[in-house]
Amino acid sequence: MPRASPFLGTRDKCLLICIKDMKSDTQIIHLHKLRDQNNRNKPNILSMGSEGINTPRKIRFLCLHGFRTSAEIFNKQVTGKWPESVLEKLDLVFVDAPFPCRGKSDVEGFFDPPYYEWFQFNKDFNEYENFDECLAYIEDCMIEHGPFDGLLGFSQGAILSAALPGLQANGMALTKAPKINFLIIIGGAKLKNPLLAEKAYSLPIQCPSIHFLGETDFLKPYGTQLLESFIEPLVIHHPKGHTIPRFDENGLKNMLSFIERMQEQITGVEKL
Repeated sequence: MPRASPFLGTRDKCLLICIKDMKSDTQIIHLHKLRDQNNRNKPNILSMGSEGINTPRKIRFLCLHGFRTSAEIFNKQVTGKWPESVLEKLDLVFVDAPFPCRGKSDVEGFFDPPYYEWFQFNKDFNEYENFDECLAYIEDCMIEHGPFDGLLGFSQGAILSAALPGLQANGMALTKAPKINFLIIIGGAKLKNPLLAEKAYSLPIQCPSIHFLGETDFLKPYGTQLLESFIEPLVIHHPKGHTIPRFDENGLKNMLSFIERMQEQITGVEKL
C-alpha cells in the first residue's frame, strides 16, 4: 500500500514573496507552504522569469530536481552555473517532489534540507513505489502553474522528464495536461520497469531534446542508451560527473542554438 502523499490541502495558507532584480529585470517568486504529511497538496514552487515588451517569449519549463534534493537546491545549481545569456531566454519553474526523502541525501553538507524524492525504487531500479502518485502530482503542477513548453530535469527528475512524453502519448500520464514539446535532460537514463519502459520508449520520442552527458557520470552509459529513444537529440558533453555542468564555448553555442530552435517553433505555432 503506497504511503500517504505529503500534499497540502486547499485550505492551507501560503506566503508569497516577490523579489525584483532591477539589473536583470528578473522576477523570482518563492511560494512557501506549510506541509501536511497526510493530505494531498499543491506543490511548493520557485519560479523565475519575466519578459520585456519587445523580447521573444521565453521558453517555459517545469523543472524537476534530482533524487533527495529540492526545488531550491536545483534552482541554485542551475542559476549558479548557467550564464545570463541562457537564463534570460528561459522561464524556469522549480517544484519540490511530493515525498520527503526516506534516507540520507548525497547533497547533505553541501545544501541545507529539506530534501525530497519523486518516487521510491528497489536496488535494481525496476520496481517503483508511489509512481502513479508522482505522475498525478506532476500533472497537477502542469495544470495549476502552466502552461509549460517543456520539462527540464536532473537525475531522477531527468529520468522522469525523458519518460513522460512517451507515457503521455500512450495515455498513461498527463492526460489532462498540454503536450510536452521540449526536453532538457541532465544526467538522465531510462526507466527499467518493463511495463513503463515499453510504454515510454516503444515509439521514437519526437519532441526536440538536448541531453547533457558527463564524462565521469556514473549514469553516462544509461544516458547514452537513452539517446537511442529520441529523434535527432542534441548532446552536450562535459568533463564532470553527476552534476549540473557549466558550459564551455562549444556547449554554450549548442545550447543557444537549441533555444533559438525552440523559440522559432513556438513562434510559428502561435502565429497559426
